[in-house]
Amino acid sequence: MNKRIDVKEAVLEANRLILHTEDSLSEIKGSMNAKGQMLVDSDQLAFIYLLETDEDFIYAGLPHTIWSKLKEALDKSLPVLLKINDSEVELVQIIDELQYLIDNIKGNANYGEEMETKVTEVFS
Repeated sequence: MNKRIDVKEAVLEANRLILHTEDSLSEIKGSMNAKGQMLVDSDQLAFIYLLETDEDFIYAGLPHTIWSKLKEALDKSLPVLLKINDSEVELVQIIDELQYLIDNIKGNANYGEEMETKVTEVFS
């Protein structure tokens, strides 16, 4: 089964970016592992970071409302961590994946005009 959680807040602290979610993952069994892969959700104007457990994939939605903080982490090559409940998971490869997606989206109508415009606006 797949589950989606959405980041509600991004906070820079101690030279790292902490992503907070309001979702609880009490029903998830086992530890979460970062996959180092990202997708794009053009309909929701979000990037999606993939995590997995022994039984599930978890899609962490990174909405456009936190992109300015992601840009700062990108510019400074800061580690990015996702905090769910009392657990933190470092989102490995997020900087490389994010840069790849940004480069791919700019000037590419396949992602939709609104997504292309928003990515260009925030990450240029």
